[in-house]
Amino acid sequence: MEKIADYWEEKSDKQVKCNLCPKGCTIKEGELGFCQARKNKDGKLYSIAYGHATSTQPDPIEKKPLYHFYPGTRAFSMSTAGCNFSCKHCQNWTLSQSSVEKVKTEEITPEEAVNRAERTNCEGIAYTYGEPIIWFEYIKDTAKIAKERGLYNVLVTNGYVNQDPLKEFKPLIDGMNVDVKAFNEEFYQDICGGGSLKPVLETCEWAVENDIHLEITNLIIPDENDDTEEIRELCHWISEDLNPEVPIHFTRFRPLHEMMDKDSTPINVLENAWDIAHEEGLKHVYVGNVPGHEANNTYCPNCEELVIERRGFSISGYNLKENHACPNCGYNLNIKGEHKDTTHSGFQL
Repeated sequence: MEKIADYWEEKSDKQVKCNLCPKGCTIKEGELGFCQARKNKDGKLYSIAYGHATSTQPDPIEKKPLYHFYPGTRAFSMSTAGCNFSCKHCQNWTLSQSSVEKVKTEEITPEEAVNRAERTNCEGIAYTYGEPIIWFEYIKDTAKIAKERGLYNVLVTNGYVNQDPLKEFKPLIDGMNVDVKAFNEEFYQDICGGGSLKPVLETCEWAVENDIHLEITNLIIPDENDDTEEIRELCHWISEDLNPEVPIHFTRFRPLHEMMDKDSTPINVLENAWDIAHEEGLKHVYVGNVPGHEANNTYCPNCEELVIERRGFSISGYNLKENHACPNCGYNLNIKGEHKDTTHSGFQL
């Protein structure tokens, strides 16, 4: 299953230039682009990943992580092979650094993907695990059907995409978690295999401007992007250029792939980032990959009332009014969509 790709142009000698992401690959006939999901066949660019899934399963929306988006619901989660980055710390590198021509995949049409989401009692679809941007054509077709049937669509993405294709997602995508890998260009060049920060920031700005729910993840890696001033700059940008209500997840790094020589992120480094974020005025700050940490819960930023309690990716207590307001002081906690009660315990109202 494949499809003629969107966003490309013909060049000389049957070469094509891909315009989906800022890498702008010029691809010779018979070859793949950097992402390994788009191939030049006889002078035309094809999405060879179209309809080829490496993983399909229902997940809690909190796993994405999206903590302020339809809490307690499940998203039918899908991915394909390839990526437009080659991060040294990738947890999914066996698939992200390969193509559908080399790994086992399952063919699934957009219609069948939506059918499975409904059959597994999911409230939406998440394009996740790998980089969804490289699956652009498939996501666009699938998300349209999902919206027609009342399901939400979310992207878990590195945000490295050009603005024109991104604009096509406006009527289709309801939420995004963007992985802002670092707040410096050198990290993107050295650790991510080339790329730049600016397009990622523009993706976040686009989401906020178009009222698409946004949460940001920042995986903190020792000695790579853990500088306190850099973390402060990231938080200041979110507060001033986006919205202080945008949630941020500071996530613990664990040694993987080409960074097996690194230590896991010290918890106090994550807690220091949490402090900096609050100093910069951010309202919803989380610590991830640290099971049981109190900063995995949601507290009212106005009165510090515990309003959502989590255990792992599950909600064990939900204490917000119907309009997502704090029951103690009435502060609105910037939550999109209805909560689904899956607790049957705790302090559920």
